[in-house]
Amino acid sequence: MSLVTRCPVCGTAFRVQSSQLAAHSGTVRCGKCGGVFNGVAALVEESDERLAFEPSPQLGLFDPGRRSSAAAASSAASAPAPDFLAEPHDGRRSRWLWALAALLAAVAIGVQVTYRFRAELAASSPEASKALRTVCQPLGCDVPLPRRPDLMSIDSSELQADSRREGLIVLNAVIRNRARFPQDYPALELTLTDEGERPVLRRVLAPRDYLEPPRRDELLRQGIAPGGETPLRLFLDTSRTRAVGYRLYLFYPL
Repeated sequence: MSLVTRCPVCGTAFRVQSSQLAAHSGTVRCGKCGGVFNGVAALVEESDERLAFEPSPQLGLFDPGRRSSAAAASSAASAPAPDFLAEPHDGRRSRWLWALAALLAAVAIGVQVTYRFRAELAASSPEASKALRTVCQPLGCDVPLPRRPDLMSIDSSELQADSRREGLIVLNAVIRNRARFPQDYPALELTLTDEGERPVLRRVLAPRDYLEPPRRDELLRQGIAPGGETPLRLFLDTSRTRAVGYRLYLFYPL
């Protein structure tokens, strides 16, 4: 495709090819006066006026080493690129598709992180808890109570024989929540030991095993209040063991 561009310094018109203008964003050098100008901005219609064309073997890519101060001062302002320099529509569409895919991936990751740490987010503020429960309700998911074993402790515990029934022992303990938010009830691991502190009986107690039946479901929904404590009392049959000591730990099952 042959085009016509005119040097703004000396006014000489030249025939150029679109490939020449596209090579360096339209920057060319006049073969007559040596001026550097924007060939795209200086394009003219051949039919508008009678033009004197001169061959210009030097018209081509701009070489910074040959640029003169006079030519630099006369560089034309940038102009919108003609069709042959415009970016193909397929390229723009491809970039939009990639941007949309990246956005969807970021949203998916955000949803997964929110779901994974929904208990911690709900504990951070009442507003977050309400929003998460509102979103989870139609989706069939729940917002469990936080589980921070490092903020739970057994403040006191004792194991005594039941004076009324032989072979029966009574475990009394107090579980304290040291967090500033409600927490789920932990599981307990009770290990009975003999004279040599060797395990003779081990039992894992779920919250349903040590909470009182009348309020069990309500307590499980509410959890242990911030700074609150829960006393427990359990009766265990040790008639077939010779236990003299015990160990008691709390934990959250995976």
